[in-house]
Amino acid sequence: MNEDFIKYQAQTSPYPLGMEVSYAKGSYIYDTNDKKYLDFVAGVSACTLGHQPARVNQAIKDQLDKYSHVMVYGEYSQSPAVAYCKLMASLLPAPLDKTYLVNSGTEAIEGALKLARRVTGRSELISCHNAYHGNTMGSLSVMGFEERKQVFRPLIPDVAFITFNNEADLDKITTKTAGVLLETIQGGAGFIQPENDFLKKVRARCNEVGAIMILDEIQPGFGRTGKLFGFQNYDVVPDIVVMGKGMGGGMPVGAFTASSAMMDLLSDNPKLGHITTFGGHPVIASACLATLQEITETDLMQQTLEKEKLYRSLLVHPLIKEVRGKGLMLAVMTESAAITNEVILKCQDKGLILFWLLFEGCAIRITPPLTISNDEIKEGCAIMKEVMDEVLLSATL
Repeated sequence: MNEDFIKYQAQTSPYPLGMEVSYAKGSYIYDTNDKKYLDFVAGVSACTLGHQPARVNQAIKDQLDKYSHVMVYGEYSQSPAVAYCKLMASLLPAPLDKTYLVNSGTEAIEGALKLARRVTGRSELISCHNAYHGNTMGSLSVMGFEERKQVFRPLIPDVAFITFNNEADLDKITTKTAGVLLETIQGGAGFIQPENDFLKKVRARCNEVGAIMILDEIQPGFGRTGKLFGFQNYDVVPDIVVMGKGMGGGMPVGAFTASSAMMDLLSDNPKLGHITTFGGHPVIASACLATLQEITETDLMQQTLEKEKLYRSLLVHPLIKEVRGKGLMLAVMTESAAITNEVILKCQDKGLILFWLLFEGCAIRITPPLTISNDEIKEGCAIMKEVMDEVLLSATL
């Protein structure tokens, strides 16, 4: 299968991991040789409830028996999408009460950027150095990592960059700024949390100059930080919140939420200010609704913070410099990219799935399903430390 994988399916890098997947269940993925791998990555933060979550699977099956795609987004009233958006409005702080359902996180970013320009009538967009918001052209334009985007220029104009947690840069947000786009916790840069009320200070500056504050919750969202959304940890409310990844329990989806007054501007002058064929797809929306209900009707979010403590207590080793992040969005930092690469690859050989971050080469990603058990955490951390012992020993020989 790997030969056909390389030959016929477009790749994202020269060296894909190439596991031949047979099936997955709970916190484990099984290959075609029936070897099991403990999953500390959850499809890069996407499989919030683990693999094959019963409630999500049943919702998908029930909806398939009723209807699937019937019309492009925004024309017909379809109960899964309506119920989802209504529940989301009840869970978010005012004035975030209207949600636009799309197909992926990067499309949600595109919609949010367009909305900021539509609301303000301005063109300038501000993002952060080392930010990652997706890979379509608008999202790529606000990526703060030139090496990954230079070959695709020219990108959209009027984009400027500030440094996350640098208050001096807030003066760059002016009356020319349409929107300021930030990750609540910087992902690709190394799971960097806001410090010294940085998000509140960005909020105040946006209020001062009339700019729209957009928070990218594609990775921190849906319980991963102990709150439904990461921004709820920092006493701030954005004008637009963008979501994706863990939203659908492993299904492909994205969304952005704003006030009704703002969101209604996309429906007129011009009409179809944003449009998507498959947004709000009833099967996907059913999966999203079941995922959101499971997260909010159980104690999974509270468990997340206890599981973070367990990880931090176990992940103590001479090769570990620090553990960054919050909840089950953790980055284990080693001394070098070479050590990180070796640990990730050797752990996979021993049946533990870890992964990299986009821009921070020293980071080992740990973003397991929220449903991972304490015993599974102990099992995986033991494998990590066993591998690190081997790496340390080989370095001293």
